[in-house]
Amino acid sequence: MRISRRSDVDPFIVMDVMEAARQKEAEGRVIIHMEVGQPASSAPKGALAALNAAMMENPLGYTVAQGRPDLRARISQLYREWYDVDVAPERILVTAGSSAGFQLAFTALFDQGERVAVGDPGYPSYRNTLKALSLEPVPIETHAQNRFQPTPDDVSALPDLAGLLVASPANPTGTMLDRTALEALIATCHDRDIAFISDEIYHGIQYDSRAISALEISDDVVVINSFSKYFSMTGWRIGWMVLPESHVRQFERLAQNMFICAPHASQIAALAAMDCKDELAANLAGYAHNRDLMLQGLPKAGFERIAPPDGAFYIYADVSGITNDSAALARQILEEAGVAVTPGLDFDPKRGHQSLRFSYAGSSRDIAEGLRRLEVFMARRQS
Repeated sequence: MRISRRSDVDPFIVMDVMEAARQKEAEGRVIIHMEVGQPASSAPKGALAALNAAMMENPLGYTVAQGRPDLRARISQLYREWYDVDVAPERILVTAGSSAGFQLAFTALFDQGERVAVGDPGYPSYRNTLKALSLEPVPIETHAQNRFQPTPDDVSALPDLAGLLVASPANPTGTMLDRTALEALIATCHDRDIAFISDEIYHGIQYDSRAISALEISDDVVVINSFSKYFSMTGWRIGWMVLPESHVRQFERLAQNMFICAPHASQIAALAAMDCKDELAANLAGYAHNRDLMLQGLPKAGFERIAPPDGAFYIYADVSGITNDSAALARQILEEAGVAVTPGLDFDPKRGHQSLRFSYAGSSRDIAEGLRRLEVFMARRQS
């Protein structure tokens, strides 16, 4: 059977690490998970109760492709609550997770062979999905002095760009763009007729200052968000997009044909989740505590060169003083310390052999234990 060249994409390494950790657990090992960006908490209790009640009342068939009107109205309300921005529910499209949102955006905005810029280090599925859709991912090598975020000069230096994708807070670094920096990037893209896509799936998980939405600056952007992170609903596969009014029907037609609709059950749970504010606030307090543990514990273990984690739940560490093979180091940490971490090659094919990503989305007890194991491991390694 034949297979397409465009399907020859790199593996999502964190999933391979997760599988290796699962195998260790099947052997009876107790593994501390610092590899995957998955909250330890479940979906909010109110979301589970709402779905349980709905399942007793109706068969949960298809919804319209854009998503339940009450869910889109509630998401619109969220933009008023979080950003003091009015977003018409008609501009919102509910998706099967942010992954479906990226597929829709890349398909609707770009033609085969067009060039879309993404920052390195960055979420690997950006470039892999672009490649699978016969588009050309164009890496922007970001740097610590710019908080590992693209700058207008970076964008202007690249010829023939059709799009720019920016994440703030970012995966794997956790860094954020302030309003001035985000305004400058959006203005540069508008001036050059470059489509601007804002990945905002970690909004809500921020610490010293809040994340700025691209919608506070312009309506001529595509925003992608998800219930996976702040709302602790990774496996429910439910997210949303906010679109320019002129683009809604085009995206809707694609969604009808590619996905029909997001899972109805997940839409019901998501609607209720947004009102579970006390539980969500408690989750955020847990991440903040874990962040403090990591900022204290990682340097003690020998991981001192880290990106400033403004939001999300990751620490990205430069391990060039320890190794030039982050994949081998990650395997050794899993084998000897029983801690699963992700090599930077997942996020930066060029420089990632000298970095590791640590997730602190787990329980505080597990984070403390993982840090203890890392300190012991590094002490033995250096002795």
